[in-house]
Order: sequence, then structure tokens, then C-alpha cells
Amino acid sequence: MANLKLPRRSFLRLIAGTAALSAASRMAKAQAYPSRPVRCLVGYAPGGGTDILVRLVGQSFSSRLGQPLIIENRPGAATNIATEMVVRAPADGYTLLGTDTAAAINAALYNNLSFNFRRDIALIGMTRGPLVLIVHPSVPARTVPELIAYAKTRSGRISMASAGIGTGPHLAGELFKAMTGIEMTHVPYRGAGPALTDLLGGQVQFMFVGIPASGEHVRAGKLHALAVTTSTRWTTLPDIPPISDFVPGYEATQWWAVGLRKDTPDAIIEKLYMETKGILGDSNIQARLADLGTAMFTGSLTDLDKLVADDTNKWSKVIRQGNIRPE
Repeated sequence: MANLKLPRRSFLRLIAGTAALSAASRMAKAQAYPSRPVRCLVGYAPGGGTDILVRLVGQSFSSRLGQPLIIENRPGAATNIATEMVVRAPADGYTLLGTDTAAAINAALYNNLSFNFRRDIALIGMTRGPLVLIVHPSVPARTVPELIAYAKTRSGRISMASAGIGTGPHLAGELFKAMTGIEMTHVPYRGAGPALTDLLGGQVQFMFVGIPASGEHVRAGKLHALAVTTSTRWTTLPDIPPISDFVPGYEATQWWAVGLRKDTPDAIIEKLYMETKGILGDSNIQARLADLGTAMFTGSLTDLDKLVADDTNKWSKVIRQGNIRPE
């Protein structure tokens, strides 16, 4: 067979033409996306913060993108089941993930995950908000310094409830413990609801919890809110100081997000990012988010990735220092 050899200029034209066709094909697919319903797997049962965020996004998804967002709740293994299902789904933008701070925590908490969240998942939208440090009225502390002093006089005899081992509220407490030098007994529950029930009954002394779950009890005087976990005061709780006012450097902001496989075509990721940004930026949605104690994160795709990286490193240190193991 003759050895055919293209001139260099012709070869470069061929390569350029092939690249242009490939780019055009990717652009066409992005423009046609979505051509069928999109599903979003949520790693929690209905009613939690992540589920609520996804359903808020879903309300506007159809009108903006022309296809419904079908939400499937797949709770279990601290969100790892839902994440693994998304990682194994085709990288075509038709399977999204509803997730939260647990994704950054799980990377350090579990040793044998079949996926690497940072490598495999790209976040396309996020909201962030504080937890609230609340105490039972029997605790003679109405400020963070008073709680620290009270705990130090009762080393190991003051108990902190949480929504479960390795959850955001649990690690917020572990970070508080590490940065203040207090000793406490951690009492994990299967969710914030049961933990709040025992806190209201005085079986435990304090806990970290989200604004929606705690607001009614604080307003009724059944529990006292001492501080928020964000680095600055929160807009809907302007009278409650951040823990960092008393414990410099303390910060345990929680986040809730929507993501998909990172190897999905860039044009589809960018399209979903822009549409999700538009949905979360809507004034009606923002008002609803404020009621839930959270607000839209306005950063870029790169900022979202960096936030996950920073949180993964941060919680890894807390988990190692506290020798925390999954249930």
C-alpha cells in the first residue's frame, strides 16, 4: 500500500476542521439540552434542608429549561448512596445530585468510598447559612463565654446533642470543643428532631442546629440562642452574635447544593450553572431561602470547587483530632 503523506498545512487544516466539528457537536448538544426530563437524586428523606432546596429549584426548572426536574429521595449512608448513583450515571446532565456539607465531611469520615467527591462531582448551585448554638434554660449561660466557663467547671458532665455522628451539627460542636478546650459528652441522635425533643426536656444541655428547626422554640423562650456559626452576624438574626466574636477564627457555615458528574460536557455544566444561578437569584426564591435561614452563594464554578476543597481539608482535621468514626 502506498504511503500517503499529507502536507503539513493540509494536516493542520484537517485537525482544525475536526476540532471545529467536535466543538460544534458539543455546542449543539448543549443547546438541545435538556430534551427530556431531568432527575435529581437527594441523599435524604423528604423535608430536610437539601430536599427543600432541590424542590425550590425544581419549581422554576421546567419554565426555564422546558423539562421537569424529577426529584428522587435516596437516603442512606450519610448521602453516599445517592452520590454513588450519580457518579455511576451517564455524564449527560440528566442525573443531578442534591447534597450538602456532608459531602465534604464524608471524604474524611469514610475510608472506602467508591468515588472521590471533589474529583467526580461539579457543583452548579449552592446556598449557605449558619447553625445556631442553643442551650436549655436550665443552663446558666446566656453568652458564649458564660457557656465555656460553665462547661469548664463541669468537665465532661455537660452534654451536647447532635443530629448524628459525623453530621454538620456534630462537627460544629467538635470544632467548638477543640477551639475552646472544653470537655463534653456527645449524645448523637438520628436526626435533629429527636435531639431537639431531648434538649427541650433537659436531658441534654446544648446543641448546634439549623434556624428553621430552632426558631419557634427560641421565640417561645423554651430554648436560648447564644450564637451563630457563620463568621459574621446573619441577616435574619441580627441580634445574635457569631461565635467568632468570642472564639477568634471559629466558623462552621453549612451549605446545600446541586451538582452533577464533573465529566459532563462543559457547555451543559455552564448552562445548568447559569440557570440555577438565575433560579436562586429570583427575589421570591431568595425570600423563601431567607425564611429557611440560608442564602444564595454567588461564587463561580471555580469558587464552588474551592469551597468544597477547603471544607474537606477543614473537617478532615476535626475528624482526625476528635478520632471520630462513622456509626
